[in-house]
Amino acid sequence: MLLNPPLAPMEARSVDEIPTGEGWQYEPKWDGFRCIAFRDGEQIHLQSKAGQPLARYFPDIVHAIARLPAPQFVLDGELVVPVSGALSFDELQLRLHPAASRVQKLAKSHPAMFIVFDLLAENGQSYLNRPLRDRRRLLEKFARLNFRSAKALRLSPATTDHRTASDWFKKAGG
Repeated sequence: MLLNPPLAPMEARSVDEIPTGEGWQYEPKWDGFRCIAFRDGEQIHLQSKAGQPLARYFPDIVHAIARLPAPQFVLDGELVVPVSGALSFDELQLRLHPAASRVQKLAKSHPAMFIVFDLLAENGQSYLNRPLRDRRRLLEKFARLNFRSAKALRLSPATTDHRTASDWFKKAGG
């Protein structure tokens, strides 16, 4: 694998209002755990924002990643748990339980989702030095080829439309 854990995630900056002008891409804020997913053949590693391993807490996501056709990649995204049509941070936090049996039970009763917003590497090639718009294009292609039957993996929406971004910003409490 070209990129190995731990890998520091790229961080969004907090702002009071959404920037305007040419060249901006906007994405919604997700209420979850930041996660970088590494796959190298059969080896799958989920890493938290702080560099800690997360795979034991999200066996459902590990299973979903293992079923993808792509054999080697690094994805950046957010782990979330949807409950009754909304994201539940409380249910997500319950996953950080020391008992594996409890984690398995929670994975069955409230499956997690991995909302992916960046493709950092694929098939031994790092994309870290490429512009975001190029990585987004590569991610969209990756998702089309790999996420079809993966209900637990979703592509985060992105837009260049300021009005849409403003709506997302307001809903996120911005």
